[in-house]
Amino acid sequence: MSLIARFLLLAAVFSVGAVLARESSTRPNVLFIAVDDLNHWVGHLDGHPGTLTPNIDRLAGKGVTFSRAYAAAPLCNPSRVSLLTGVMPAHSGVYGNRETLREQLPDVVTLPQYFRQNGYSVKGGGKIFHAGPGDEEAWDEFFLTDAKAKWLEGEAPKEKPKKGQQTGMWDPWGPSSSDVGTMLDAKIADRIIAELEVQHDKPFFLAYGTYRPHLPWNVPQRYFDMHPRESVVLPTVIENDLDDVPPFGRKLAFGVLDISNSRNHAAEGGDHANILKYDQWAAAVQGYLASVTFADAQVGRVLDALADSPYANETIVVLWGDHGYHLGQKEHWRKHTLWEDGLRTTLVISAPGFGSNVQSDRVVGLIDLYPTLIELAGLEPREGMDGQSLVALLREPGLPWPRPVVSTYGFQNHSIRTERWRYIRYHDGTEELYDHDADPNEWTNLAVAPVADEYRAVMKQLARHFPKVNVR
Repeated sequence: MSLIARFLLLAAVFSVGAVLARESSTRPNVLFIAVDDLNHWVGHLDGHPGTLTPNIDRLAGKGVTFSRAYAAAPLCNPSRVSLLTGVMPAHSGVYGNRETLREQLPDVVTLPQYFRQNGYSVKGGGKIFHAGPGDEEAWDEFFLTDAKAKWLEGEAPKEKPKKGQQTGMWDPWGPSSSDVGTMLDAKIADRIIAELEVQHDKPFFLAYGTYRPHLPWNVPQRYFDMHPRESVVLPTVIENDLDDVPPFGRKLAFGVLDISNSRNHAAEGGDHANILKYDQWAAAVQGYLASVTFADAQVGRVLDALADSPYANETIVVLWGDHGYHLGQKEHWRKHTLWEDGLRTTLVISAPGFGSNVQSDRVVGLIDLYPTLIELAGLEPREGMDGQSLVALLREPGLPWPRPVVSTYGFQNHSIRTERWRYIRYHDGTEELYDHDADPNEWTNLAVAPVADEYRAVMKQLARHFPKVNVR
């Protein structure tokens, strides 16, 4: 090879290397915020009267809100595993809180792990996976790995329920005697903020997960003061809502069923019956609203730190709740159902170069976040994922999006959500169908006689989207 040819070859090699280095150094950072048990009760979605979430709303003003975002499962572990692997529950076999990620998916590459493999500094703290770090391969560092053990430390309510007035939801709600700074969510926020205040020599993926508004709803008094009991508005419900629901659906409503082991966490007779018996409905809603506002305040501290950092204009921020949450709708509390309130949650994405203060009303799934983030970061797409990137909707929020969301709770219990319909089929073949154009509260099941025959063609069409493979 001639000297000139060698020179040109070396120049080409150095040129490619320089381009790759430049691309790596200019990749966007990711701030990944998970808010535990957050449904769609946030201010910018008008989810419920009296909701106070100024910081989440501020983030929505800088990004794209997905007003109809749904979890792949109505429980923490299966929802988070699906989001963090891109694999739906029917394909992973992770249906409840008993199964573990690596037992079911030993070779999967998780979302933070993939960023780590692609040269990112990957750190996090709080509730990202269901418990602790969740996956050792995912992190360069995970803060407060003993968080679950310290979850309740110093956060007891000032007054515990009187004997005989337990609802089955632990010592469930009331002002905490703790200072804000001693709360676990605040401590983890401190660690995240410290990461945003130091210089990084490579792009970072930083994950912050709050534990509130998960039960118990014990947060400092100031957050209860923001939601006076007399101003609390209860969810809109009707009597005998469960009369047209199949037996398995009623079982989910009356109980709080961990589908992995059939353990029922509800009080004897059901949570809703006990909450009514002891006149705790308004107190419970107040506790949830106060806990949401507390979580929002910690998110706000992290967002402020990002805004004050050198990384403000080169960081993707995504905020999500892991599933929906019932507060009496359909005579049920907590999650664990395939209805709208068990699955609908909050999703906001703010990314450099995309719209701000924009809302997309397309139906999307949390399972779409993995492919979305790797596309936004300019990483190679991955095969074998059940989700679909939402980048096209970030560019054009009103783009037609015919792809429905599939949600699963247990083996062969599935829900299909389109912009108009929700169709549920349980493992025993029983069904529910709701027309959201006419019935947004899902009060009238169209899959029962005498009207079922009129809607059989609709159900047949929707059933085509049920998973063809269901792993036990």
